[in-house]
Amino acid sequence: MDQPVRLGISACLLGEKVRYDGGHAHARHVTSLLADRVEFHPICPEVGCGMPVPREAVRLVGTPESCRLLGRESGTDWTDRMTQWAREALDQLAKANLCGFIFRAKSPSSGMGRVKVYPHGGGQLVSHAGTGLFARLFMERFPLLPVEDDGRLHDINLRANFLERVFVQHRWNAVLRGGRRMKDLVDFHTRHKMLLRSHDIPTYRQMGALVAGGRTMPGDELFDLYDRLLAQAMARKPTPRKHADVLTHVLGHFKTMLTADEKRECLEIIDNYRNELIPLIVPVTLMNHYVRKYGARYLKDQIYLAPHPLELKLRNHA
Repeated sequence: MDQPVRLGISACLLGEKVRYDGGHAHARHVTSLLADRVEFHPICPEVGCGMPVPREAVRLVGTPESCRLLGRESGTDWTDRMTQWAREALDQLAKANLCGFIFRAKSPSSGMGRVKVYPHGGGQLVSHAGTGLFARLFMERFPLLPVEDDGRLHDINLRANFLERVFVQHRWNAVLRGGRRMKDLVDFHTRHKMLLRSHDIPTYRQMGALVAGGRTMPGDELFDLYDRLLAQAMARKPTPRKHADVLTHVLGHFKTMLTADEKRECLEIIDNYRNELIPLIVPVTLMNHYVRKYGARYLKDQIYLAPHPLELKLRNHA
């Protein structure tokens, strides 16, 4: 594809010194992994809306459902200024073909959840269930884009699922840029069938039926519905059982090619993975070996067998 994988990110996570105390929150577990694989689009909504560096810290005040962004000591209300700035910033981001966003965990402007909310007039916490002002506006504007925060991305499985979604979004963005052609939709769905099965079989079946009858629907309606179902399916996390079912399905394509011993070995390896005795990369590598050996074109085109760069090692621990 002719465009890089573009990922929005809170600027402090790239090491930019934009925090209220003049420091940063460099998320090396994210940047070192992705530095050569994505194009980062850094954003600091606090600096963007006019706050200086260093500055007074801000916090959410009110309730999780209705809160304002106020200076911690002065009570200066930044809500309207950040909201106005965010609307313009989001208009620009809509043109950037982002594939996802990584927010700063628990930030009153950029936290996607678990943000502290304080009562008016001071006092103890009301809740830990707030959402940062800019993060909330972003997720309302782009509800289908993959989002995570740097804290949750310490979890290997959450990181793998998020990045898998990011690379799927990148390929889907290419389809949308190509003019929403039916043949591109059919090709995209065909190549992603097994990957979708590993996430959410019921939604995968809905998507198959949608594509099969797609020529009876207006184009924009078809693509918008597929877009929503794609996001819905990929948001469901794969499990060893789901992966094992897909791997067994892959193995079925070689039933007339493998010897009895080879089939038995494959089934043992898949079962060992299902029981979490070995990582996913082991059976996937074996399946890729047979794909190359026997020239299985349909399987060679399946994104499931190589959904992201091998160097990311996302399946080494899954």
